Amino acid sequence: MYAFIEGTVEAKSLTEIIIAAGGIGYRILCTTTTLSGAPAIGETMRVYTFLNVREDALELFGFFTQEERSLFLKLTGVSGIGPRTALGIVGSMPIDDLKLAVVTGDIAMLSRAPGVGRKTAERIALELKDKFAPEDLMSNSLVVPAMGATGTGSAQEALLALISLGYTQAEAARAISQAQQSEGPNATPDQLVRAALRGMLKG
Repeated sequence: MYAFIEGTVEAKSLTEIIIAAGGIGYRILCTTTTLSGAPAIGETMRVYTFLNVREDALELFGFFTQEERSLFLKLTGVSGIGPRTALGIVGSMPIDDLKLAVVTGDIAMLSRAPGVGRKTAERIALELKDKFAPEDLMSNSLVVPAMGATGTGSAQEALLALISLGYTQAEAARAISQAQQSEGPNATPDQLVRAALRGMLKG
C-alpha cells in the first residue's frame, strides 16, 4: 500500500521512528541500520515501507534502502518467518554479509540473528539460496570480499560462466569465493572458472 513515506522525523526510539507526513504521524518499526542512519528530529527523511495487515493490528515496517526492504520481503516468504523476526534478521548484520551467509549456507552466521535457531537458519538458507540474481550477489564485493578493481569484473564473469553451465547461484558463489583464495586477486575469469570447477569436482 505504501511504497515509501517521506516526512519530518518527530521522534525516535530503539525500535521505531515516527514520521509526520501530510498531517499524519506514522509509527514505523525499523531496523537498527535505519534508526542509526536517521537524521535528527525535525529533519526530513524517506523510509521505504511495508504494511503488515493482521486481524488485530496494522504494522508499518521501515527501511533505509530499497535493498533492505527487498531482503526483508524475501525473508518473510520463508516458512515460519514473520515480519518482526525478518526485521531482526535484516538488522543483525550488514546486508552483504547476510546475503553471503544465505547463498553459501553459512548456518552459524545466520544463527546469530535474534530469534533464529539452527533449524530456522537451515530453512532460510534452503529456501532463499537461489532467490538472488547474479547482479545481487556481485553487489558491493559480495562474492569477493578482498579484490582489486580488476578482480570484481573477473569474478562476475566467472560467476555467470558457472551459472550458464548449470550450477546454482549459491554453488557458483561459494566455488568462486574459494577459487579466489587459491588463485589470488588478479586471477582471470578463466583461471577462476577452472579453479572453481576443480574444487567442486574434488568436493
